[in-house]
Amino acid sequence: MNKLFYLVIALLVLVLAACGSNDASEPATDAPEETAESKEVNLYTARHYDVDDELYKKFEEETGIKVNLIKGDADELLERIKREGDGTEADLFLTADAGRLYRAKEDGLLQSVSSDILDEQIPEKFQDTDQMWYGLTKRARVLVYNKETVKPEELSTYEALTEDEWNGRVLIRGSENIYNQSLLASFIEIEGEEKAKEWAAGLVNNFARDPEGGDRDQAKAIAAGVGDVAIMNSYYFGQMLNSEDPAEVEVAEGLGLFFPNQDTTGTHVNVSGAGVVKTAKNKENAIKLLEFLSAPEAQGTFAETNYEYPVNEKVEPSELLTSWGEFKEQDIPLSALGDNNAKSILIFNEVGWK
Repeated sequence: MNKLFYLVIALLVLVLAACGSNDASEPATDAPEETAESKEVNLYTARHYDVDDELYKKFEEETGIKVNLIKGDADELLERIKREGDGTEADLFLTADAGRLYRAKEDGLLQSVSSDILDEQIPEKFQDTDQMWYGLTKRARVLVYNKETVKPEELSTYEALTEDEWNGRVLIRGSENIYNQSLLASFIEIEGEEKAKEWAAGLVNNFARDPEGGDRDQAKAIAAGVGDVAIMNSYYFGQMLNSEDPAEVEVAEGLGLFFPNQDTTGTHVNVSGAGVVKTAKNKENAIKLLEFLSAPEAQGTFAETNYEYPVNEKVEPSELLTSWGEFKEQDIPLSALGDNNAKSILIFNEVGWK
């Protein structure tokens, strides 16, 4: 009797233990496997401005997401992403010029993303048609001129700089520069290849010297008496006016800024922008960073500190940009700058633009 009693008790203990084990494990069986939320984003950027670094720190403070920066030349970064393949750590690629963003898309390095916030903050004309990249800042390719030798009423269009009166007076950087490639690409889109080639050849004939240096160097060459008018990006002029180098400030103060083609096709405008990398491991964080950089606070900072025009239409340009006045922009799809890039390079070679 005692043996039977203890045997029953033992069986009951085993049954209860088994039931308890099943109850405890059931939630783990039914619930999806959880992964720790990512708190970082890897940014490959071709922009090298202090204002950008300050904004990334602000983003980290507000979101707790660490921004890991890889800086370099745009083309080198694109080649690195290609070389690294599926194993790349890159989540977001940021660069100047829609032509480079187009190249990244065509090379299959970016992915389409959807965000109501981005759609609200960035106008459609500054987005890729497939939402693979988004413009974050604008810059105009303007004319700057020596205020002592040129009157603003003498200026009108990019095309007018090919006329005889400007022979030996025009300054611009080399044809290998993406800004000039995109400028010519815009002419191809608007006027066709033949007209674009005529313009490029005419401008070469009026060069004050063989192209050399960057945009700032063209402004300095005007001050040195090498030429009288130069084509450069607007934000460089703003940077020079606010430079810590007194010599740069002096150069800029002797120059005027002019928006060409106001009665015709509009001034050429390009963007800095970014796209989420196709194999991004931190996609949502990359989108959050895009949303942050296109929000009013960051857009205002770009305008006030780096003298770039905001893409977010809710944000007013800075006081300096406003002082230059409103201007008519070219009305072309930014994808055209990439579509016509190869044709631009061919034309530059044909007309001898070094």
